[in-house]
Amino acid sequence: MRKILRGIITSTFFLLYPYLVYRGVQEGIVWFAPAIIASIYLHQAIKTSRRRVMFAKLDVVLLLLIGGIFYQDLIAKIIPIFIQLSLMSFFGKTLLKGKGPSLVERFASYDFPDIPPIISQYCRYLTIMWTSFFAFNITACIVLAIFAPVSWWALYTGVMIFALSGVLMVGEYIWRHFYFRTLELPDEPIPGVKDSMRSMIVNGRTIWLDVQAS
Repeated sequence: MRKILRGIITSTFFLLYPYLVYRGVQEGIVWFAPAIIASIYLHQAIKTSRRRVMFAKLDVVLLLLIGGIFYQDLIAKIIPIFIQLSLMSFFGKTLLKGKGPSLVERFASYDFPDIPPIISQYCRYLTIMWTSFFAFNITACIVLAIFAPVSWWALYTGVMIFALSGVLMVGEYIWRHFYFRTLELPDEPIPGVKDSMRSMIVNGRTIWLDVQAS
């Protein structure tokens, strides 16, 4: 129960991070949000038994602490870039030769144990779409962090990314609903947005570990 509560608190903080950075800039305490992120990563680095993961998290802690001293405004805006980069790598890795099946297919396999080749290809296209979306977000976050007011950066990283993600998910479901009608598929019903979200929550950790191990 304590682990679940800690996960909820951490996730909530990451969701509120752009707003906290925005308020920090306004109040002159921009170091506050990166300092909390650094403490979270430090705690995770101490708890993990995987040396590679530990050093990666310690690198983030060191970067945030140094940035908190010398480049506060810029380093404070780097966390969303890390998140989008991690997501892009997570999706994109499964597109590499010998690293498949694609990430979306891994989730789809829980609904369709025997995935037809045409659905497998469709899942690969979706994985490419999401990988490209995260790459676009990385570019947008960098440009906004360097050239735009902090309010623009906070609006995009704290609101627009999630809104665009929702539009992509709903739009893909609508397209899937009509596209799959033209195919000869098994009798299993087409998973809806709610079913897809549930699958991501329930099976996400298993698939994450599987991708990391591949």
